[in-house]
Amino acid sequence: MSDRPNILLIMADQLSSGVLPAYGHPVVKTPHLDRLAEAGVVFEDAYCNSPLCAPSRASMLTGRLPSRTGVYDNAAELPAGIPTIAHYLRAAGYQTSLIGKMHFVGPDQHHGFEERLTTDIYPADFGWTPDWENAEQRFDWWYHNMANVVNAGAAEASNQLDFDDEVSFQAVKKIRDLARSKDDRPFFLTVSFTHPHDPYVMRQEYLDRYPPEAVDLPATPHVAFEDMDPHSQRLHGVSAMGDMPVDDTVLRNARRAYYASISYVDDQIGEIVAIMDRCGLLEDTVIVFTADHGDLIGEHGLWYKMSFFEGSVTVPLIVSGPAWFEPSCVAGPVSLVDVLPTLAQLADVDDATLVGPLDGESLLPLLAGGDSERTVIAEYMGEGALAPMLMVRCGSWKYVTSPGDPPQLFDLESDPAELNNVASAPDHAHVVTELDAIVTAHWDVDVVYQQVLHSQRSRRVVRSAHVAGSHHSWDHEPSSDAANQYMRNHLDLNEVDGERRFPRA
Repeated sequence: MSDRPNILLIMADQLSSGVLPAYGHPVVKTPHLDRLAEAGVVFEDAYCNSPLCAPSRASMLTGRLPSRTGVYDNAAELPAGIPTIAHYLRAAGYQTSLIGKMHFVGPDQHHGFEERLTTDIYPADFGWTPDWENAEQRFDWWYHNMANVVNAGAAEASNQLDFDDEVSFQAVKKIRDLARSKDDRPFFLTVSFTHPHDPYVMRQEYLDRYPPEAVDLPATPHVAFEDMDPHSQRLHGVSAMGDMPVDDTVLRNARRAYYASISYVDDQIGEIVAIMDRCGLLEDTVIVFTADHGDLIGEHGLWYKMSFFEGSVTVPLIVSGPAWFEPSCVAGPVSLVDVLPTLAQLADVDDATLVGPLDGESLLPLLAGGDSERTVIAEYMGEGALAPMLMVRCGSWKYVTSPGDPPQLFDLESDPAELNNVASAPDHAHVVTELDAIVTAHWDVDVVYQQVLHSQRSRRVVRSAHVAGSHHSWDHEPSSDAANQYMRNHLDLNEVDGERRFPRA
């Protein structure tokens, strides 16, 4: 076993921890993830730091909240000067490779990764910038709507499947290349899938694993609009959730396709782990599995993410490295900003090189045993918000506050479905006061609000210029060195055949 492990980070997209068997779900089938969980450490209460793709991923990679990086939404740029975990590990002697989705916006499409073997599935420009000053406007060409729910079902091919098939192929190929490489540096390989993100479409073979009658319905499927909190009402409008009727048949059909998509990702993970094993890399590798955020899949009458309800903001976090950690379960809140300091410590990165302030702290003490007593904070500043939305998870309490909206307070121990907002209850006034103090200590809400508005205005100007006249894309284009690939006449056939064979003859 090497002194410093290889690190394989596998990500799913829009996958809530609550729908996985490792977290107690009775319907979904993920045998490969189950094996990872059984051999690893399962964090039972892991949260993203923003329930939206780009802000969450940037938080995980940098160890900083969106309000510190400026990645407020899905069209906000991660500044090239902010170090990511890929920068730290690369500087410490690791190979760093990215395969799949990371939703980088702007001209820097690597952010510390030496190589990026696929393009991204979503655009890298500022076209998806929200407009808080025109909150009633719907950008139909990129906002969610209910077509993905109503039209859920079987397809042999889709935009998402095209992408993830390529991600899986490139991941397997890369692992084999690592096994036969002469580069003796440890590796940090990130493999990031776009499933089970909507549209809820999957191949029939995966749908067949879930008979329709076996698919459970949401605990709170049909919530009247007038009974929703103000932010949920805005999300209802943002995603046009009232435009298409959703009955129990539609609900079950969409959830079935979502579950089938999870099984598809599970199969890809199983193949990746099997290739790691066959190539002799598994023993020296720590595998981290997580997601950027969850999916409500009909809970509270809502779909997709962008909410602080548990289905949207919780994520799986499983760390498997039998040579380093004993299997266990860790209760208590942790979050994705903890990933950077954890991997940095695992890779023996000098703490003095970490540029602060970081919002996360290493999980290594918890990986050695024990539960978390940490406080987790999160933000949402994308479409559907009118001002910064802030969340605090402390003990069993979850507190959500935003200017102009009434606060929300849930006791997740006695009310795991988040049906009873007790923020206005007199006997919980002291809890609200304590959690408000945490909010005040972490954020100047007025300042953050003005920063978001300024960013949105600036990006709209830049976007309008970029689409005028000659267009130069920021989207990543993977390179291919075909002149030195396979056999060419400036190469020696015997050397090529010998070096590309694994194991060597």
